[in-house]
Amino acid sequence: MNIRWVDDLSQDEAAVRALLQAAGGVDGWPQLPPGAPLPSELAKGPYLLGQDDGLLVAVGQLNEAGDAFGRQVAELIVHPGHRGRGHGGAMLDHILARAATTLRVWSHTDHPAAAALARRHGFARVRELLRMGMPLSEDLPSVQLPEGVTLRTFRPGIDERPLVEVNARAFSWHPEQSQLSVADVAAAEREEWFDPEGLFVVERDQRLVGFHWTKVHPAADGEDPVGEVYVVGVDPDAHGGGLGRNLTIAGLHYLRKRGLKRVILYVEGDNAPALAVYRKLGFTVESTAVQYERTVTT
Repeated sequence: MNIRWVDDLSQDEAAVRALLQAAGGVDGWPQLPPGAPLPSELAKGPYLLGQDDGLLVAVGQLNEAGDAFGRQVAELIVHPGHRGRGHGGAMLDHILARAATTLRVWSHTDHPAAAALARRHGFARVRELLRMGMPLSEDLPSVQLPEGVTLRTFRPGIDERPLVEVNARAFSWHPEQSQLSVADVAAAEREEWFDPEGLFVVERDQRLVGFHWTKVHPAADGEDPVGEVYVVGVDPDAHGGGLGRNLTIAGLHYLRKRGLKRVILYVEGDNAPALAVYRKLGFTVESTAVQYERTVTT
């Protein structure tokens, strides 16, 4: 197999798209409808391309900037029709040779072959990201806020910085969400899916102390549109009053009023308080993504 690094996909995007669509059809990730942008995990290079007899059979990507804690993060996908031939191991060896620090690698569908590959290369399973889902029924609980707390929707041009400040405190431990910036929020506001009426905030003493950002995924491949509990964040100083639960409920009511029949969310597998809230509301686990970690020695 011929393996090479490239900085961008200007010459190879069509082949990469075909590989990702083939993998998504078998594994369930990524879901890449025609014309859709590449998954955010693959939005930036460098990329590792593996070809066999001129055909692209594997693609990898290395986030060299790393997560919030300096760990580099990699993606690795082998075409379903070319698995079991050592391509994954060869690609991972190249990624390890380039990585400069602790490396984490995603397996977005917790694939048994990925687990075996990780073990052979000395990686430990360190993180589980659960996707949960539920139908949007007619009997959602009502919102019941503590005394002195008010609920309203997001005000563009005013609430960006207070929201980011709460997010930083709520997710100081999170490798991706903790990096949210004012510029990121402003960029999201320019996206077609953004709706300020679907971004709820709670205030206490006129200070923003929590938020629930919802998202609607449009219909694709014959499937109905799906709502998402995109982010729920509560300032640690405001924990204990049920704000996270009630913010979640407020967003669910909004998504149901939009006519959506189903809602999903993503939550860390070790976030016991959030899991308890979501399970009590009726969410169940639909799939698990895993990160494997190894310290790179140079």
